[in-house]
Amino acid sequence: MSTAVPPPERRGPAPGPAMVTVRRAAAEDLPAVVGLELDCFGEDAWTRDYLVGLLPGADTFASLWVAETSAGEILGHAILSVVFETAELQRIAVAGSARRRGIARVLLAEVTGQATASGAERLLLEVRELNQPALRLYRRAGFTELDRRPRYYRDGSTAVVMASELIDQPPSG
Repeated sequence: MSTAVPPPERRGPAPGPAMVTVRRAAAEDLPAVVGLELDCFGEDAWTRDYLVGLLPGADTFASLWVAETSAGEILGHAILSVVFETAELQRIAVAGSARRRGIARVLLAEVTGQATASGAERLLLEVRELNQPALRLYRRAGFTELDRRPRYYRDGSTAVVMASELIDQPPSG
């Protein structure tokens, strides 16, 4: 005897890379970014006061980027710093309801392009060793593991330090 399986519920297209725009954050984006920080990082969330210092016009080497739908909803953000030849992806966060739709990949591509345009030769990041989706994303984007930092996060989690070379390396020999 076979059992009929109902067809999957259709909800329309999910927001994905083709449905978000990445741009520099503005002051009006801060409530959404602060909310994402709290949702994604909990006690490690950065404060509104710190995030204000990442807006255009601030005297800083770091920048805040947002992924926004055509309806104006902020689904993710990334924070990039560039100091001379080294860039660091300090943060990348995507709303829980919008994960696994390519938004982090689009944010990563944008900040990688910005780092390259700023003259960076290498992009570094740290990620929790238990965050397997993020580790897969970074490995697929060409990042390699450099090191591990035990007890790096407040909860005692280990950080995996990763890097991606942004310029072509000269051939050896």
